[in-house]
Amino acid sequence: MNSAIATWAENIVILDESHELHSYDPMMSFAKDELLCKQAAQYNITICRIWRHPNAFILGQQDARLPNAKQAMDWLQDNHYMPIVRNSGGAAVPLDEGVVNISLIFPNEDREHGAYRNDFEKMFQLIAASLATTGAEVQKGEVSGAYCPGDYDLSINGLKFCGIAQRRLLRAYCVQAFVIASGFGKERTSLVRRFYEIAGNGDPQAKHPTVTDESTASLAELTSLEKPAHTSFTKAIIQTLQAHQEHHQQTSAPNSANKLILPEDSEITLLAQQLKKRYSY
Repeated sequence: MNSAIATWAENIVILDESHELHSYDPMMSFAKDELLCKQAAQYNITICRIWRHPNAFILGQQDARLPNAKQAMDWLQDNHYMPIVRNSGGAAVPLDEGVVNISLIFPNEDREHGAYRNDFEKMFQLIAASLATTGAEVQKGEVSGAYCPGDYDLSINGLKFCGIAQRRLLRAYCVQAFVIASGFGKERTSLVRRFYEIAGNGDPQAKHPTVTDESTASLAELTSLEKPAHTSFTKAIIQTLQAHQEHHQQTSAPNSANKLILPEDSEITLLAQQLKKRYSY
């Protein structure tokens, strides 16, 4: 039992939406996280939302400023990917059916400068604990050549399989992880590299990550997870959280799930439209 996880997972509300694959605007998923942040703040609850999205391409705000970003986004659409500019940090990330997205949503507390690292640490603890039964040792630290590089790249044997970003609101915050579970890492790196080739237009002043095929792999390639790996990994995340809930359950403890009111589709759609206007370039 990981005691570090126990400090925040005792009454967590788990929303497993990993089976709900829809070809809607991918900004809807980020809008839903933002609305759930309001619920977390209002009712002082912690939420774990697990979701997937077919054929989406999530740009960072710096990516959207590249010289030929519009042409690169058109190229993505021609190749059946839906591009958006996200409202959280980080650089370009492709999403598909083999990528599991985890959103940990917390109410804001009195926080010190640099507390974001503690937030990233919570996601690292959860993912590492969930993969412990495979015998894989999850490491953290930037992986050279990976897309969406950062201090909290998660890797196994030097190959990145997960990146973490954060969205902060006044009264709540969301830590988001994309986990490459099924398929092959090279399929994603080649897509991102081609996007940057088009978006940068060969301009040496265009700043973007240098993406290599040797940097990234999926959990299916790196671990002994039963296939399909995205299903097995999702189950492992849920089981890890539930184990901590059951270990610390008290009959007098409030049921956080009873407080959660899922946002209406109309609310999500409206906010998604607003976010697209705000973060479009």
